[in-house]
Amino acid sequence: MTEYTIDTSVKPDVKAFFDPATNTISYVVKDPASYACAIVDSVMDIDYAAGRITYDHADEIIAYVEKHGLKVEWLIETHVHADHLSAAPYIQQKLGGKLGIGKNITVVQDTFGKIFNEGTEFQRDGSQFDRLFEDSDTYQVGGMECLAIHTPGHTPACMTHVMGDAAFVGDTLFMPDGGSARADFPGGDAGVLYDSIQKVLSLPDETRLFMCHDYGPNGRDIQWETTVAEERANNIHVGGGKTKDEFVRFRTERDAQLDMPKLIIPSLQVNMRGGELPPADSSGKRFLKVPVNGL
Repeated sequence: MTEYTIDTSVKPDVKAFFDPATNTISYVVKDPASYACAIVDSVMDIDYAAGRITYDHADEIIAYVEKHGLKVEWLIETHVHADHLSAAPYIQQKLGGKLGIGKNITVVQDTFGKIFNEGTEFQRDGSQFDRLFEDSDTYQVGGMECLAIHTPGHTPACMTHVMGDAAFVGDTLFMPDGGSARADFPGGDAGVLYDSIQKVLSLPDETRLFMCHDYGPNGRDIQWETTVAEERANNIHVGGGKTKDEFVRFRTERDAQLDMPKLIIPSLQVNMRGGELPPADSSGKRFLKVPVNGL
């Protein structure tokens, strides 16, 4: 396993924004030594039944950034989300910054470009993004060095982003009492997910872990921050030394019982485009497709 070196003495300020409609947590991550920041996993609001897009969640993030005089240097997508739409292009237009995602976005684009019958005009080379991260790539937020770790299994393009002592795990892990994300989407793999989780759990014990989702298991309040040590000891799916075989067996049986996310159809079409809606037709209207028996 690759060893990753991080400096846990650097402690960025992390502001969380919870979206109750999708149970998603977005983050503004500030370099402690400057006003530079990154925005992780933003949300664009959609009333799917009405076909209406709004930006209340993104506007809340924008207002926070402007109020505190921050400079957005990066807009990070931990993966191509299947349960909410990204607001990255909207925020980028307002605040600037570069948009980054894992290099295997091209695998996701190829897979779902076919499922949604996007045709040759849909670029499958990741060119909708400013940076395609590979495992162990580094980048800067102000003076803070950040590290991208490839953590596939939920999707092929999943990345964990480590910024100082804070790691943003996307859907690779949930809170200890939530376990892990499903691995049955196209390109997902439970065994690969287990290996990716071990990468995260190999980080220093004190590393803060920030979730992309929380659903308040057993009626508890919504939470989104834990540590490597706590996950390693107490995660109900992988903690306490659970083996890969045990995890794969459980995850496979569990995934077979799960319904598809309510917003998977619009989310994939938008997020594989970097948060942009499909192009307008000759009348100026935009449409989302529903592949019948196609997912």
